[in-house]
Amino acid sequence: MELRQLEYFLAVVEEQSFTRAAARMHVAQPGVSAQIRRLERELGQELLDRTGPAVRLTQAGATLLPHARAALSAVTGARLALDELAGLVRGRLTAGIVTSFSSVPVSDLLADFHRTYPEVEIRLSEASSDQLVAGLRDGRLDVAMISTGTRLPAGLNTRVVVDEALVAAVVPEDPLAAGGEVALADLRDRPLICLPPGTGARTGLDEACEAAGFRPRVTMEAGDPHRLVELAGRGLGVAVLPAPFARSHGGRLRGLEIVAPRIRARVALAWPAERPASPAGQAFVDLACAVLPAL
Repeated sequence: MELRQLEYFLAVVEEQSFTRAAARMHVAQPGVSAQIRRLERELGQELLDRTGPAVRLTQAGATLLPHARAALSAVTGARLALDELAGLVRGRLTAGIVTSFSSVPVSDLLADFHRTYPEVEIRLSEASSDQLVAGLRDGRLDVAMISTGTRLPAGLNTRVVVDEALVAAVVPEDPLAAGGEVALADLRDRPLICLPPGTGARTGLDEACEAAGFRPRVTMEAGDPHRLVELAGRGLGVAVLPAPFARSHGGRLRGLEIVAPRIRARVALAWPAERPASPAGQAFVDLACAVLPAL
């Protein structure tokens, strides 16, 4: 079994295509197919189901996958550890950010990191918090900005960097606008306009409603908070937003603090409990922790 074969196998699994895997690895497709076939012959098992429109793992392939990732990670870690011993940080930083998150200047952090460690290749992806947590746990990500609500994920180090109150934003003529706050129970039957699941604001809302014994009546979702303001401004529902964002649109909407209970939207920097998957990941955590306040 060769490392190259494991690299090709992992690329095919992640791309679900021999063609895309070959393009990613900068080799011809027949070469990828041939190496995978050699690996299957050596193991005596078919690893990939090639019959459908997308390549899928067989049971044997699913069994091999975590071991292949661990083997490649170990080799990469050994190489990077030697670089680190020599005072160098190079390789790759794989970072994730939760959908619709803009409260922390992540672009500035990455730019500062790039200026300090120009040899490191930076990869950034956006996803839901559940997907990001899974990526941190299985080694696909070094660090991520995740939404947490009130519950922090097990098996990860976390540093809360955003902790904001949630408000219900309504048009001035809405009956709720007469007060300065609104009880969560009073939103039970109102159409709500929210960020998608997995974001900080939505996690806080869903957790609070679950504790209160009901499911929020979410009729509209949008990944862009500005779109939530547009929809609520047309009287289409109550927008649930972080307080700072609602205040910035005070001319169009009235922001009412949600009480009984008060709800918080929290975002945390997260990384594996042992340490990030690479020296580059550790260097980014050190930079972020030095720059970002702990809440």
